[in-house]
Amino acid sequence: MVEPCSDLERFIRGEWDPAEFPHREHVRMGFEILRRYDFAAAAFHYSQGLRSMLGRAAQPQAFHQTITIAFLSLIAERMDENAYADFEAFTRANVDLTDKSALCRWYRPERLASGTARRTFLLPDGWPNPSPSSDFPVG
Repeated sequence: MVEPCSDLERFIRGEWDPAEFPHREHVRMGFEILRRYDFAAAAFHYSQGLRSMLGRAAQPQAFHQTITIAFLSLIAERMDENAYADFEAFTRANVDLTDKSALCRWYRPERLASGTARRTFLLPDGWPNPSPSSDFPVG
């Protein structure tokens, strides 16, 4: 088991300021949490960390369950396919995940923009789109 980094502990406790938590940090915390926990536990802790962070910032409505679980799933899948020494090696091999619009390959923008997608995880709608769109809903 990998020892948690202090950033990961702060994330799990929801102590990050959302304004100082760009997409790359979301991916990095996903990578770190998946190194420490199995997927189910990682999904729980990751979701709780984000919810706590957003709650402390009075932005609980910004939490998006589908985007959270879908990105975490992609990170887990890529980690399972290859062993990465660290996050930098992971991002060099998976540059597409550092782009917020990566999920647009599997989800229609209107599906991700729905209230249901915010509240619960929705499976991809099977929309094969080889090039991500800039219509990806953020926040």
